[in-house]
Amino acid sequence: MPFFDFLSGEFIDVIHWVDDTRDTMVWRFERQGHAIKYGAKLTVREGQAAVFVHEGQIADVFTPGLYMLETNNMPVMTTLQHWDHGFRSPFKSEIYFIATRRFTDLKWGTKNPVMLRDPEFGPVRLRAYGTYSVRVSDPARFMTEIVGTDGEFTMDEISFQVRNVIVQEFSRAVAASGIPVLDMAANTADLGKLVANEISATIAGYGLNLPELYIENISLPPTVEAALDKRTAMGMVGDLDRYTRYSAAEAMGTAAATPNSGMGAGIGAGMGMAMGQTMAQAGPWGARPATQPAAPMAPPPPPPVEHVWHIAENGQTSGPFSRAAMGRMVTEGRLTRQTHVWTQGQDGWLRAEDVTELAQLFTVMPPPPPAA
Repeated sequence: MPFFDFLSGEFIDVIHWVDDTRDTMVWRFERQGHAIKYGAKLTVREGQAAVFVHEGQIADVFTPGLYMLETNNMPVMTTLQHWDHGFRSPFKSEIYFIATRRFTDLKWGTKNPVMLRDPEFGPVRLRAYGTYSVRVSDPARFMTEIVGTDGEFTMDEISFQVRNVIVQEFSRAVAASGIPVLDMAANTADLGKLVANEISATIAGYGLNLPELYIENISLPPTVEAALDKRTAMGMVGDLDRYTRYSAAEAMGTAAATPNSGMGAGIGAGMGMAMGQTMAQAGPWGARPATQPAAPMAPPPPPPVEHVWHIAENGQTSGPFSRAAMGRMVTEGRLTRQTHVWTQGQDGWLRAEDVTELAQLFTVMPPPPPAA
């Protein structure tokens, strides 16, 4: 019978939401006439919150748990209280389920380069991109400020606004940090935390929170990166003059070894003429002609720096002593193998017998005395 079917339907209602998507943030429980029945069971699962809207106003927010919707614990007028309206309550109620879990692996990036002043390179432009996660921290505020009456609200509808806030706060934080561009890769974790804290304070007015933000890459314009690569290559070359001569010799050898190459023949003829000129200047048997002055001789190298030694005995230090003085002390018995010594460049105090230069002093024995 239709009347009894309708009446039994008024006593049985189960309100719950099982999310089978990965981007739905808000879902409205659809009910005929938006009427919530007396004694209905509301199930809120972990990672969810339920916002009860009565007559257009937020009446309550339910955290995870099982609830029985009755007049003694709900500020709601149920349909069974209004027999004069023929089971049609004039009070319309709605329930919105809100996902409070983290929405992860969301992308962000700088649409345009960020201008900043680097302490080493001066004004530079850089780009950055990464990932972030967001969650609803205040369901009621999120409903009021963002969702409104949208029956199915997804992450895509708010991600663009969040990305704009991230880029704005990232630009400000990077420009004010004073970190050199070459050191930013070592400070991405600290920069990410700093930017996340600033963004959380901004989007808190939306009822959202930014638990984490990751900076995957910070890059310079291609021209600046090419110049930086050249600078790195120059640092690896070392002696630029020797490298230039080596490169020229390699190129000449490669060209001369190429068969049927006009360039190789020309280079070979040039090398032959240069060799002939060198031999002519050297004269017969390689002797230099008397008319050509001899090249000045290079000055001798500076004498080696002699080590001087310090001695530690009974908590006191003395010195410095030359190696010759140390040899005399060995002869006199004032310096033994167990005596601790130190010289510049030595890693801490060592026993004299452990120092190669001094250990030789203990092995040199005087020759036998002359016969009487």
